[in-house]
Amino acid sequence: MKRNHTMMQFFEWHVAADGEHWKRLARLAPELKAAGIDSVWIPPVTKAVNAEDNGYGVYDLYDLGEFDQKGTVGTKYGTKDELIEAIAECLKCGIAVYVDVVMNHKAGADETEVFEVVEVDPNDRMKEISEPFEIEGWTKFTFPGRGEEHSAFKWDHTHFNGTDYDARDDRTGVFRIVGENKGWNENVDNEFGNYDYLMFANIDYKHPEVREEMLNWGRWLVDTLQCSGYRLDAIKHINHEFIKEFAAEMKRKRGEDFYIVGEFWNPDVGACREFLNTVDYQIDLFDVALHYRLYSASLGGNSFDLRTIFDDTLVQTHPLNAVTFVDNHDSQPHESLESWVGDWFKLSAYSLILLRRDGYPVVFYGDYYGIDGPAPVEGKREGIDRMLAARYHRAYGDQDDYFDHPNTIGWVRRGLPELPGSGCAVVITNGDEGNKRMFVGEERAGEEWIDLTGHRQDLIAIGEDGWAEFPVNGGSVSVWALPLDEEEADKPAEASPPQSGHKGASD
Repeated sequence: MKRNHTMMQFFEWHVAADGEHWKRLARLAPELKAAGIDSVWIPPVTKAVNAEDNGYGVYDLYDLGEFDQKGTVGTKYGTKDELIEAIAECLKCGIAVYVDVVMNHKAGADETEVFEVVEVDPNDRMKEISEPFEIEGWTKFTFPGRGEEHSAFKWDHTHFNGTDYDARDDRTGVFRIVGENKGWNENVDNEFGNYDYLMFANIDYKHPEVREEMLNWGRWLVDTLQCSGYRLDAIKHINHEFIKEFAAEMKRKRGEDFYIVGEFWNPDVGACREFLNTVDYQIDLFDVALHYRLYSASLGGNSFDLRTIFDDTLVQTHPLNAVTFVDNHDSQPHESLESWVGDWFKLSAYSLILLRRDGYPVVFYGDYYGIDGPAPVEGKREGIDRMLAARYHRAYGDQDDYFDHPNTIGWVRRGLPELPGSGCAVVITNGDEGNKRMFVGEERAGEEWIDLTGHRQDLIAIGEDGWAEFPVNGGSVSVWALPLDEEEADKPAEASPPQSGHKGASD
């Protein structure tokens, strides 16, 4: 039968720049599958401005670690051959692979050009603060290390609509490129008046040659890698009509099973709904609103009303399109969108995405294996593994919520007949030690349930009426269920990997 599916974001910001990450993925794939992970989102695979760049400073979209460019053949993560081998190993293990795709900008141009711009107010990009003038900008991409292999397309300033550096005067700013049919793309986020421009040389999706080239590249990439889907970066900065066109073309090329999730970093559910309407619900979105609710809960301690944890979140309003996560590479400490869910609440947060009916949950590499860099954070693999086992074997069936106390909430998954032993009761508190009386079913009478997290050692007997009192330690979470038998604890049963549509829940 169909099992719950779970994604892992297989990188964090400070993964070692040792060129070994694709080998690491290939080596760990069987282990991830055994833990209950059946899809991975991998970092950008294209050549960036240098071998230390995480891939978001993208230079050459057709160089996957194949050509000697920017002082290196491989990317931060390894070579093209190692990447292809890692994806093949994942697929062999039954793990779908979603490739991070960066289409908003280009960086590290090969030559400068002189062209006309107007400077705009960084806080209101629709407001011009200069007359037209010439700058010398880094906008010419000729790819001398690759030549015309894979693509003969060369980029120049006509293919961009903005940049941030004038080499002539060694000056930074937000410079909108002037010319025929030039201007910021519409159908983008309206923060700062118009948020088409984010950084570097901003790709102009009004330009027909650009649209054609990016569609060609999208088709080439999936054929080359044989991946299962894409994660689209920074889509609130890209013409939403192009995102719709791109998603439709990738599905036409690879079939409706090709999965696409977008990073639309806006916690406003109304804005998410408008975006999903624009793209005809062809892609899913990360639930940024839920992330911020989890972050607020971790900051608020017992002053946060846990009954409101899902208020105004995507998983509440659009459960079939919500990809839920606790943290990621941008929200981790010292990064651009730092909003790190506190250590004390981390496993409670994971229970809220892994053990409920709705959402396609993502486990963050940094939470699982830990974070390196200037401020290391220890991973929580053991605790998350226990949550993953509970998700894979127990978190099935109808869901009954007991969100009836501001500091102690719970829910029950009633289980499925075709999955003997399935069903669980989850209790979370952000206050003192507590308990929740919940109904798990009269057919459970006499069963003895344990806390699969290991936080408590009690043995809870289900009453003849199907009710029981389920305790929880202060500021903690407990997952009550029948004990996992030896086979369940050792390795999950086989399940086909997710590829298309909402794949988070089983029922």
